[in-house]
Amino acid sequence: MTRPEAASRRFLDLLPTELLRHLRVIETPLMQITPLPAPLDLSRVATVIFTSGEGVRVASGKTIIRLPALCVGERTTAAANAAGWQAICAGETAADLVARLTAEPPQGPILHLHGEHTRGDVVGRLTAACLLCTDQVIYRQTLLPLTDEAKQALRAQAPLLVPLFSPRTAAHFASLCPDAAHLTLIAMSEAVVEALPRLHCEALHVSKAPTASAMAEMLRDVAWPLVRVEDE
Repeated sequence: MTRPEAASRRFLDLLPTELLRHLRVIETPLMQITPLPAPLDLSRVATVIFTSGEGVRVASGKTIIRLPALCVGERTTAAANAAGWQAICAGETAADLVARLTAEPPQGPILHLHGEHTRGDVVGRLTAACLLCTDQVIYRQTLLPLTDEAKQALRAQAPLLVPLFSPRTAAHFASLCPDAAHLTLIAMSEAVVEALPRLHCEALHVSKAPTASAMAEMLRDVAWPLVRVEDE
């Protein structure tokens, strides 16, 4: 698992308990989320945009104000609602969100709250569509090395399943593990695949949708046959 610990735990909760009993989970977070110290002023904002659960978590810790929130993904939406925001899901991708806001513009200024590294150019595209939208970077995403446990598993050349959830994490993983011949990679989207140029691996599967639940389904479908072979 290459996600931050809390996100990895949430993902593992989506997998069948019976399957997890057959798997050894190696956690090696490749990214650390660090909130930035700048204050968050929502006094002149009507609607916020969240494109990640980390954005929800950091923003919720910076202010007690809760505004209407447009979110990418059901899990981000659920996290925002749980934290008290008046959240609705505006699609599963940044492109979905931009299309929805362009077709149904909210009243008043919009603020996109995100990390230092983001994709989709949400603010640029909404501004080009004549919406009043700005953004604020509220957290840093620092890349991390592989843990010793992960390095040992890779050196052992044992069959490994590696879910990769973002293009940046995928590119970082590829730089840390150029020899992936014994790895089965599960990518959340085609954008993640594009971040793995010329990486030779045992197999590469792409999630049917860019969601955690679809990733869990893909991992389950890939893992069960391998588990059965090992059992036999």
